[in-house]
Amino acid sequence: MSFYQQLQDSTSKERAYLLSAPIVGQCHNGDFSLETYKAFLAQAYYHVRHTVPLLMATGSRLSDEQEWVRGAITEYIDEEYGHQEWILNDIAACGGNAEAVRHGHPGRAIELMVAFLYDQINRGNPLSIFGMVQVLEGTSVSMALMVAEQLRTQLGLQANTMSYLTSHGELDQDHLKFFSGLMDKITQETDQQAIIHAAKIVYGLYGDMLRELTAEAA
Repeated sequence: MSFYQQLQDSTSKERAYLLSAPIVGQCHNGDFSLETYKAFLAQAYYHVRHTVPLLMATGSRLSDEQEWVRGAITEYIDEEYGHQEWILNDIAACGGNAEAVRHGHPGRAIELMVAFLYDQINRGNPLSIFGMVQVLEGTSVSMALMVAEQLRTQLGLQANTMSYLTSHGELDQDHLKFFSGLMDKITQETDQQAIIHAAKIVYGLYGDMLRELTAEAA
């Protein structure tokens, strides 16, 4: 079995937890508000602004034997740089206060998720970053374009309010192919287990964040 498939199989329970969040079902049914969408964008901003710093921290911790991984990291950095500003632009286009979000603080789940990733990279195995990639890119491919279509049809939102969702839904389809090939080159069991562990934790915390959205709305 390829490691990418092993990663998929080993995290199926945690992925199911994320996808069972009430907001996911509401998105499928078009049953959500503009305020909920803006709240989601705010939490997305609070983790996306760390994507490039996390990738850079990973690159700095790799060994000479992992130079081929550093090359992949540089590609991810080129692709991801500046995406947090897309989110702020979407918030502003929705009538939200982008500057308040920029200077605000994440919810509990996202704060823990970001802290966990920095800790794993700096204190544990830097390849743990790919656990985050597994969760966020896989989730965006399966959901982003669907949610964008619902926002368009149910809330009448324009394209300039959904640049983060639509771009990631399209970009991450190519990213996922690149990612699966990269994972199949990871052969050390310690690296594989670190990635699986990180993916499980991130699935759980991201699922908690989605549940926080509906709890706040209630």
